[in-house]
Amino acid sequence: MYTLIDSADLKAIKKIYEFFPIDGVTTNPSILKNAGTNPMERLKEIRAFMPHGAQLHVQTVSLTAAEIIKEAEHILKELGENTYIKIPVFDQGIKAMKLLHQMGINITATAIYTPMQAFIAAKAGASFVAPYVNRLDNVGFDGVEIARLIHDILTRHNMDTMVLAASFKNTQQVLNLCEHGIGAITASPSVLEQLINHQMTESAIEDFTNDFFSVAGEDKTMLDL
Repeated sequence: MYTLIDSADLKAIKKIYEFFPIDGVTTNPSILKNAGTNPMERLKEIRAFMPHGAQLHVQTVSLTAAEIIKEAEHILKELGENTYIKIPVFDQGIKAMKLLHQMGINITATAIYTPMQAFIAAKAGASFVAPYVNRLDNVGFDGVEIARLIHDILTRHNMDTMVLAASFKNTQQVLNLCEHGIGAITASPSVLEQLINHQMTESAIEDFTNDFFSVAGEDKTMLDL
């Protein structure tokens, strides 16, 4: 399962990358707004930091297919290879996906709330389809179940498209999708950090450390023996 950071906070991105096995970064206009700086400059900073081959997902904001394509070409020119063009699923967006796919450009279909939106985007050539898990929960649907259903539909039809599940509130949602074999998730730094945090692990580390100090001496490690 690809694991990506859903953020444009460069400090937070660097912290997560330091400790976690991460495959890339996803952004959207709202995330870039929260960064409080020029969106393209921040994206260039993120790209410059990321290791070679990492995915960077960047969303267009144009509302016609022709303008979406122009915007996509500009994004790729500025940010280089392994940049995925995020396009919301609406009629002009689907038209743009078909044309960009023919040009060999990587596409992430976003703002997905139904399985059929994901299916049509996959047929249009999207590499990833991104259902909003927690936002679906917030409007009365089961976001995890819809993401699972999308995954199953794409698998059943042998489509070369992965689910990139987004918008998580907690680690249980991530676990449920990981268990189901979802291709990718993107989550905020705070959710990603919680994937490994557990009070029992912290307690075990403290017990092991104290036991070792009791026989080897305070602040000693195996290097001192």
